[in-house]
Amino acid sequence: MNVFVNFILFQAGWFACVLGAANGQPLAGTGIALTIVLLHVLRSARPRVEVALVLLVAAIGTVWDSGVMLLGVLNYTSGLLFPYVVPPWMIALWMVFATTLNISLRWLKTRPLLAALLGATGGPAAYYAGHALGAVGMPEVVTAVSVQGLGWGILVPLLVWLSIKFDGVTGARRETQPCLT
Repeated sequence: MNVFVNFILFQAGWFACVLGAANGQPLAGTGIALTIVLLHVLRSARPRVEVALVLLVAAIGTVWDSGVMLLGVLNYTSGLLFPYVVPPWMIALWMVFATTLNISLRWLKTRPLLAALLGATGGPAAYYAGHALGAVGMPEVVTAVSVQGLGWGILVPLLVWLSIKFDGVTGARRETQPCLT
């Protein structure tokens, strides 16, 4: 899949989920995001491996965001089905994010420090944008952005490392030597 198309589909999934949740239609965004994930997997060279990555990223993201929610750092305005688990639209967002790891974010595979920097800045920016659009509540904005920055600074390098192990897009398991840039 083309890097540009992958990036655009990720953005479409993000906006669908966030705007759907912000407007009381969380299932609409979830459906769009899951359709994007399905199309991604169907186009993968090794669909089972790519599904494993998507599900693993979704599990890690769900645990992270549910923990942050339980600490009261974030709250969700719609779609919450269980009091201790983030809403399905948020899990779908993690799945859509996973589709970028072997395509539009593959350049991070040999750059763990850049992965950490991207996570530490891009993660909080995405949550803040979701807050500004009305999908995510942040009782204390500075605390929420700081916690997300720390968490995403660790999560992105971890998820990039997992994408090396679970590369269902190129059809080959990559063994890369990380560098520090």
